[in-house]
Amino acid sequence: MAWGLLVLAGALEIVWALALKQANGFTRPWPSLIGVSIAMLSLVLLGLALKHLPVSTAYAIWVGIGAFGVAIFGTFVLGEHMSATKLLFLALIVIGVAGLRMME
Repeated sequence: MAWGLLVLAGALEIVWALALKQANGFTRPWPSLIGVSIAMLSLVLLGLALKHLPVSTAYAIWVGIGAFGVAIFGTFVLGEHMSATKLLFLALIVIGVAGLRMME
């Protein structure tokens, strides 16, 4: 259950980051409200997961899911540039997250 909450919290981190991108520096009310609301929900789910998981692992996985997801979404949906170096570092995030998960 805790791992499921953590994965959901990480997925919501992707959503709030993308909503804030659309909020254009908090100048657009609806994307701003969605971004902040989803961020709060993501933090609540992270907090619930932390009741059963070590913070060192859970936080790193939460951030990793968000960072990887936003980078991939930005590349394939928003048309942001993806270099070989950026792809290498994203792969290292995935390897790190998988390694942390296997250690628990």
